[in-house]
Amino acid sequence: MAGHESGSANAAHDEVVGRILDGAVDLHVHTAPSPMPRRIDVLEAARSAHAVGMRAIVVKSHHHSTVTDVLALRSHGLSELPIQVYGGVALNSPVGGLNPHAVDLALKLGGRIVWFPTIASPRHIEEHHAHPDLKFPKLSFQLLPEPPADVFDGDGALRPEVYEIIALIRDADAILATGHLDARSISAVLSAAKQAGVRRLLVNHPTFVVHATIDDARHWAELGAVIEHSICIYDDRSTFYQRELAELVEWIRAIGPEQTCLGSDLGQVNNPLPVEGYTWILGALLDAGLSEAELRAVVNTTPARVLGV
Repeated sequence: MAGHESGSANAAHDEVVGRILDGAVDLHVHTAPSPMPRRIDVLEAARSAHAVGMRAIVVKSHHHSTVTDVLALRSHGLSELPIQVYGGVALNSPVGGLNPHAVDLALKLGGRIVWFPTIASPRHIEEHHAHPDLKFPKLSFQLLPEPPADVFDGDGALRPEVYEIIALIRDADAILATGHLDARSISAVLSAAKQAGVRRLLVNHPTFVVHATIDDARHWAELGAVIEHSICIYDDRSTFYQRELAELVEWIRAIGPEQTCLGSDLGQVNNPLPVEGYTWILGALLDAGLSEAELRAVVNTTPARVLGV
């Protein structure tokens, strides 16, 4: 009887996770092609997400605009899937860094997210120098060194091109994501974006590389930003695993599900697939005491609101 009850409990648990995933949105999927080894391409990521009922994904590369990846696959099966798939551009050296021209093209081709510098942010580069074993994917081949792309000029003011990029994001009603900027830079960019009228603001993995505090995140939430946590750093099956689940629970409760979302940040070789990451973390968070309604918000309604789907 005990075994039967355990099986029934597991089945009920899986049913709740399935309900939460129905209509979920992942704003942070890493796909091939990429100079960093990836497990899936855009079409495979879309098929996998659709199989569990997700409504939308956004695919990301640190090195190129993924908008053209999405467009190229539409006539090769992507448009036949009843799931919305979007690309974006991360403002690192391969696209010219803080380059308004790269942003303009990506958005006018249908891109939905502009990530401020990730691997080119001074914080990310400092982290690599301080921690050579930083849990971050290695390149498959050597590229020219990534010079830092600082949002501030020599006088400590935001660079003019930052304001140009913010205006382009506003005019496209796209998402401004803060990438791997440090807390001071994030505050400055978000403040300028809010003043300019940007409606969709996203802070990426505040506890990884960024090293933000909950108080930082409360300030960003007051500016209208949604705080996105990467599933992969809490999943002990992931090569990124480094933080305890209790920390994530604390952040969700401190900031609130309506200003929090979970992105998989998965797709790398040797890591769980994005949908596997979601299934695991939703179960773990249910066990940790979060409700179905809270979890539906952080993987479904809140990211859907940010994306505009």
